[in-house]
Amino acid sequence: MKIGHIELGERPVFLAPMEDVTDIGFRLLCKRFGASMVYTEFVSAEALVRDVKSTVKKLTISDEERPVGIQIYGRDVEAMVEAAKIVEQAGPDVIDLNFGCPVKKVAGKGAGAGMLQNIPKMLEITEKVVQAVKLPVTVKTRLGWNHEQLIITTLAEQLQDCGIQALTIHGRTRSQMYTGDADWTLIGEVKKNPRIHIPIIGNGDIKSLDDADRAFETYGVDAVMIGRATFGCPWIFSREALTLDEKIDILEEQLRINIERIDEYRGILHTRRHLAASPIFKGIPNFRETRIKMLRAEKAEELTAILESCRERLRETR
Repeated sequence: MKIGHIELGERPVFLAPMEDVTDIGFRLLCKRFGASMVYTEFVSAEALVRDVKSTVKKLTISDEERPVGIQIYGRDVEAMVEAAKIVEQAGPDVIDLNFGCPVKKVAGKGAGAGMLQNIPKMLEITEKVVQAVKLPVTVKTRLGWNHEQLIITTLAEQLQDCGIQALTIHGRTRSQMYTGDADWTLIGEVKKNPRIHIPIIGNGDIKSLDDADRAFETYGVDAVMIGRATFGCPWIFSREALTLDEKIDILEEQLRINIERIDEYRGILHTRRHLAASPIFKGIPNFRETRIKMLRAEKAEELTAILESCRERLRETR
């Protein structure tokens, strides 16, 4: 599979762009364990244009994580075009346009999945961004606004006509948010459409590489993207069996990388969310209290000590 001239191999599996999740430390680890492509946290076009420091920092990428995409969102045509030009200067391999985020603070203002209620503007933004930059432009969106407006089969062709070089489809509507089951049947229909010649990337409810394999075999997609199942689990992209000790070592490494690459405050803020969500701690009795401590930790030593105590408690349960 290729996006533009980027060779991604057979059956590639991608790390989805997620706010406050896909920081640089996490991306580097996911890449190490086999993610074919990773994406930054999504970036507000308006904030980029206003040169908001915390937003500009999200554009920091490393050659070690390539190929890497930077995703932007917004509702204003000029701001999205200007933001895409700024992103291009940061040197990613792909610029992705977010027309799928369902959260109220984004979609409720007409951006992200909110664009599913204004298709002409979505297409205008897409076409003008494609014309404004030299990098491959891709789109991530959903099946439609709700089940009465399942427009993805038509929308996919329209977006392709705008010049995008790949399309990621999350198998839910905006009204579903993240509830219910992802519906891959419409993703499969888009892929089977003989008029579609760009890669189709499927997303939604992929919790393992086995799930990804089934999606490739059943729906014929070109790539699969994993989102929430990666929380605290960067090794999800690997078929290698890791011990609990090795997994805790990896989470401690993620903390170190984020502190070095971002700063102590934000590095801890990002990492502790992964730790609290990691499935490896489910075997610890009464983990809720420990989870609260993880989410409140403000120093690296404090968070590391909590991890080490978890290591000991997991050993006791074996």
